[in-house]
Amino acid sequence: MTTPSMDPDPDNTPGLEPGGGVPPGETPPGEGSTSEAGPQETHNPPTGWAKAPMTVMVLLTLVFVALFIAMAVVIARI
Repeated sequence: MTTPSMDPDPDNTPGLEPGGGVPPGETPPGEGSTSEAGPQETHNPPTGWAKAPMTVMVLLTLVFVALFIAMAVVIARI
């Protein structure tokens, strides 16, 4: 028992020319990009708020490194 092919039969497919090509007007227009898919945004908040969190992270990192250096100095003196 053979299973039938799921591909469409080119002889019975509408919109195909004899050589297998598609005539003009049969294919849909090209798709737009995904950036055009959603609503247009008219207000975007400024990105300046990111300076404060970055400053806090840098300061915490420097304190963390300073504590390790101080610990190494204390251990080296013992």
